[in-house]
Amino acid sequence: MSRIPRRSLLKAAAVAGAAARFSWALGSRDAEAAPAAAAGADPVTLDWLEDGGLGAAPGATVGVPWPMGAHQADQSFAVTDADGGHVPVQTWPLAYWPDGSLKWTAHAVATGTGKLTLTTGTPAEPARKVTVDSGGGTIDVSTGVITAKIGKNGTTLIKSVTRGSTEIARNGRLVLLRQPEIEDEDQGTVRTERFDGAVSAVTVEQDGPVRAVVRVDGKHRKGDREWLPFSLRLYFYAGSDSFRMVHTITYDGKQEPGKASGDFIRGLGVRFTVPMRDAAYDRHIRLGGEGTGLLREAVQGITGLRRDPGAAVQAAQYEGKKLPDPATWDQRVTTRLGYIPHWGDYTLAQLSADGFTVRKRTKKGHGWITAGGGRRASGFGYVGGASGGLSFGLRDFWEKFPAQLDIRDAHTDRATVTLWLWSPEAQPMDLRFYHDGMGQDAYAEQLEGLNITYEDYEPGFGTPYGIARTSELLFWANDSTPTADTLARQAEAVRVLPQLAAPPQQLIKAEVFGPGLYSEPDRSTPAKARIEDHLDFLFTYYKDQVEMRRWYGFWDYGDIMHTYDSARHVWRYDIGGYAWDNSELSPDLWLWYAYLRSGRSDIFRFAEAMTRHTGEVDVYHLGTWAGLGTRHGVQHFADSAKQQRIANTTYRRFYYFLTADERVGDLMHANVDSDETFLALDPQRKVRTDPYTPDRHALSIGFGTDWSGLVSAWLTEWERKGPKWEKARARVLSTMAGIAAQPNGFVQGSGLYDLDTGEFAVADKPAVSVSHLSAVFGLNELCAELIHLVDMPKFKEAYLDYCRYFNATKAEQAARYGTGFGTLLLFQGHSRLDAYAAVQTGDPALAKRAWAKFYNSDGYTESSPWKTERLTGPAGLVEGGEAAWVSTNDTALYGLAAIENLALLGDRMPA
Repeated sequence: MSRIPRRSLLKAAAVAGAAARFSWALGSRDAEAAPAAAAGADPVTLDWLEDGGLGAAPGATVGVPWPMGAHQADQSFAVTDADGGHVPVQTWPLAYWPDGSLKWTAHAVATGTGKLTLTTGTPAEPARKVTVDSGGGTIDVSTGVITAKIGKNGTTLIKSVTRGSTEIARNGRLVLLRQPEIEDEDQGTVRTERFDGAVSAVTVEQDGPVRAVVRVDGKHRKGDREWLPFSLRLYFYAGSDSFRMVHTITYDGKQEPGKASGDFIRGLGVRFTVPMRDAAYDRHIRLGGEGTGLLREAVQGITGLRRDPGAAVQAAQYEGKKLPDPATWDQRVTTRLGYIPHWGDYTLAQLSADGFTVRKRTKKGHGWITAGGGRRASGFGYVGGASGGLSFGLRDFWEKFPAQLDIRDAHTDRATVTLWLWSPEAQPMDLRFYHDGMGQDAYAEQLEGLNITYEDYEPGFGTPYGIARTSELLFWANDSTPTADTLARQAEAVRVLPQLAAPPQQLIKAEVFGPGLYSEPDRSTPAKARIEDHLDFLFTYYKDQVEMRRWYGFWDYGDIMHTYDSARHVWRYDIGGYAWDNSELSPDLWLWYAYLRSGRSDIFRFAEAMTRHTGEVDVYHLGTWAGLGTRHGVQHFADSAKQQRIANTTYRRFYYFLTADERVGDLMHANVDSDETFLALDPQRKVRTDPYTPDRHALSIGFGTDWSGLVSAWLTEWERKGPKWEKARARVLSTMAGIAAQPNGFVQGSGLYDLDTGEFAVADKPAVSVSHLSAVFGLNELCAELIHLVDMPKFKEAYLDYCRYFNATKAEQAARYGTGFGTLLLFQGHSRLDAYAAVQTGDPALAKRAWAKFYNSDGYTESSPWKTERLTGPAGLVEGGEAAWVSTNDTALYGLAAIENLALLGDRMPA
């Protein structure tokens, strides 16, 4: 199967012509927008996800959706606070509707507490603007309060951070410790080598007036070797004394199972030098403990001495204030200052999710003493003095252990601060594949393994090469040691970064993300209230399971487990494909729809962590499989099924459009060309019965899990007007037309795709190939969007046919297609396809069947327990709640079916 037959080529040409006829539907960048819709032009009330407003954070950015035709592309916006005061705002488009009108806009503010109102109008200018000067040897960004000089090359990323005329920090750089050999026994010598982050490119992405963004790319370098690519962004807001860093590494080292040598990361950090100008007794150390707790000490402490310098002096030092001249103290202390130790080094190490320790010493070469400890540190610290200093913090500090904060040489004129994303005191980062495959070299043997451990094993596929991880850091340049209240607010901003949000009503009425598929929670009838209770139960249960099962860690945080082991009372964390979920059957989608309809901050934060994880760790960003994700497994990269369905852009779109996060934007743009991966890897290679060699002009691509992943990337690039939006638009239209032209539409199952033309060949004869997985990775939601956006009746007809017949009887399927669909599963999850088709066609029989399949097929039912049992020792490792009947597959499908059925057919529920 190497070439498309001539007859099919002629059909493909006809399909291309059909696609061209529909290309007008989504217009172009310069398409004329429709007149503004009155409802869409209403002011939008923006509120903070959590209480407290912006707090000490540098600023906030929010995405707001608009109904089609509400605003033209050149519309300007203004923001006011609760008192009617004008809040400076910077606005830019995130996505466009088919008519060229705005679909999503992003709005950045640097001030504001309480609810804000977004309206059309002229934006207020900030009193102190962000400015960017790229003309010299550095890129200089000024917020009006602080100035950062960003290096254009070399190993110093941030040359200096000044406040006024005072330099607060300098020599900001990245640090990597490589351990070339790992010791599996209790003897050996640990050797490490240090690499420094070397800049290869710097890009100014935004230059104010409210928000500036600078991107820095490079690799870690020592001598002639460069590895571990990094990409980070620095965010600055007008009038702020702080900035934010979003830091990403992509693993490109070598670690092989069974071998002790390789590229093991021993430490990974961000480091600054902080000038120390004050007397030792006016230099202050602050380290965040539990909540807003703080270790508050001075480099040279004068409290607790045998001789008292005076209560007021001691209190002032504890508060971080500049002390009066020592000549005014009790002279028994003043004359003996030289005998009081200088504590120059501090370390806070969080080596697990449940414990941190703080140690200090006078200087290198001297012993450490314990200064305290606790369970979960905030990831925040400060070093400086009465004349100024640097506050710093690492978000998700204990959740993504092992992490560490180091302060060194605070007793000298140059202290250093290191925020360790991977603590050098922890075991080295061991990413070797977890087993040897047990001789499963042939596909038949591997499939046998799949039948027992549910793991799709293949030699060489369990590699971490190309996976990534993103971390977020915040820094403040203070003009003096902050008060305890200010430090507490800074620490809180690190723990919970303030986020503005549009209300659910706006997210619903704008009809983005599948129009009509979600509505606000409704408890107006007992039946609706029961479903809402079930949805609440499932989310709460998973939130509690993250804590109970300790689903934390640098590479793990944000994911959940797949299947439960009721015999051992644990999730099957060590059983092949039953372990980490890796987006299987779309829990990401369930969580984001749950947020869109409710606006609940706890759901947003849960979904945020999952999006950060699944988009980075479960997907390859380098190498042969770049653009593909890994199916569920014991390790996030272990399974050999590398597929589109896990890399699916659908799961990233929500967070991007709600927050305008550039890193997630990168991930979505990178998927635009992921159709090329089908040349590198055939997802059906182990189960094919006919000979097949991937051919650039005849690639076998499924219309379900494959196409849904591809078309979501194309659609998103198109609506964002990204660099490849014209290619993406052509791919969306041509593949839609190609599916519609197949003899059996979606039921055909797959088609031969030409990478160069972006078209499916039309099959010569009808086929029936239906999988229960095809529509459960976002296909229904994407098709609802596409049908809403593109006027292509044949595509709509083909998809509605699929919806109509999946849950039909075998006799009904055979009557329509000549044969039944075979053995299918997941009827409850597919009830949402019935609901969508019922609304689109007006067929009451489909509406009735939607609720019948929801209530009385597979998955969860009204007779499910809908409660947890208390698990205690010795049955379990820790106490907590157990619901052995819960599985993540069923949860995701029940959640999506419940949300969509309620929105579409809530008024037609059975009595």
